[in-house]
Amino acid sequence: MARRLLIVDDDRSIRRTLEKFLVGEGYEVVTAQDAPGAIAAATADIDLMLLDLGLPGGSGFDVLAALKEREVVPAVVVVTARDDMQSTVRAIQLGAFEYLVKPIDIDRLRAVVRAALDSRDTRSHLVELTASAYPSGEILGRSASIRDVWKQIGAVSTTRAPVLIVGESGTGKELVAKAIHAATESTHPFVAVNCTALAPGVLESELFGHVKGAFTGAIADRPGRFELAGRGTLFLDEIAEISPELQAKLLRVLQERTFERVGDAKAIALEARVIAATHRDLAQMVAQGKFREDLFYRLRVVEIALPPLRERPTDIPILVEGLLGRIAKDLGREIRYVTPAALAKLQRHAWPGNVRELENLLTRAVVLAKSDVLDETLLAIGGGATSQHAETDPEGQLPTLREIERGHVARVLRHADWNKRRACAILDISRPTLDRKIEEYGLRRDGSEGEGGA
Repeated sequence: MARRLLIVDDDRSIRRTLEKFLVGEGYEVVTAQDAPGAIAAATADIDLMLLDLGLPGGSGFDVLAALKEREVVPAVVVVTARDDMQSTVRAIQLGAFEYLVKPIDIDRLRAVVRAALDSRDTRSHLVELTASAYPSGEILGRSASIRDVWKQIGAVSTTRAPVLIVGESGTGKELVAKAIHAATESTHPFVAVNCTALAPGVLESELFGHVKGAFTGAIADRPGRFELAGRGTLFLDEIAEISPELQAKLLRVLQERTFERVGDAKAIALEARVIAATHRDLAQMVAQGKFREDLFYRLRVVEIALPPLRERPTDIPILVEGLLGRIAKDLGREIRYVTPAALAKLQRHAWPGNVRELENLLTRAVVLAKSDVLDETLLAIGGGATSQHAETDPEGQLPTLREIERGHVARVLRHADWNKRRACAILDISRPTLDRKIEEYGLRRDGSEGEGGA
């Protein structure tokens, strides 16, 4: 059955030229010459509309706005003489699939019409999203490894023993810490500290608090995070990054269950549950003399290891569903469907940045989406890295995690023109962590290899 196209233009010669071309391409064509006629003609059996913006009785924008209120709408390609940013932006905001400027390139028009119709056709095979089924804060997945994490959360939440959460960056360590806290049905605070974000001296004051006059700038007494957590939970993220001096002080606090504000000798009882997390191998750091063994075992009363995303590709559809629901709501967009090809593409990727990388990728896709469908063309997965589960990749050609991370950090630095502040924001890591990775991987701005090069 021929696809039905609607041409809307107030210029009769343009309508006739487009109609002749599209009929020759095998389409069934109807036309309209003004805004009211376009709205009336855009019935459910119209698959695509070619829409001019300058129309009698209204504008193309009025037509787009009217179509947004309908349940079933055609794909819309704007074809106009208006070649300006404001019109382009507004048309895309109102749901146009593409924006073409007159005079029309016939080959370009042919390709855009096919792409718009293909996008509409995929709806019969789409995966419909039901993100409301996933409560906010839930650790999403159904794989055996994630189910084990759920069980561990249930077990440790019944005690106040210290917990060490380990896993690669972006695997959701803070989310697990919050889940443990929430599982106690605690009405007390959850207080998080990023141990890489502050210098050692500042971090000590941040953790333990200080009294007036303890150091230059201490103009008043201030409680620290241990005190503010009360009987709740204190989450120490990236615990591997704290200095040896602070490691010793933290060990004493955990052993004696008391602490003092900086500049004060008065002991304050530690009532909070302590949960620490790191993406580094603490056991290896202990062996290298970089982390105290006694503190390691004091923190590791219970250890929860989070699996990397590449080891649980079957969880990706569930993660996509849950993340897209929140992202679309936050951005004020509506994404109702995902194509099977998009899901397959996501499952093939190696995800060096894990769930955080997936979330960032989906956020970009939602911003760029021209309809309520997320398809594979919106997923700009860089580097060509694919999952170890991809059938097309011979095992010997798969990159190591180190190679993937080195390449990703290098790409971000190039993208940011070596502006480390911007690179840290993109990678979601601290400046000390970025500096360490640059040194570890031997990265150079001129592209030459340092000693740490892969």
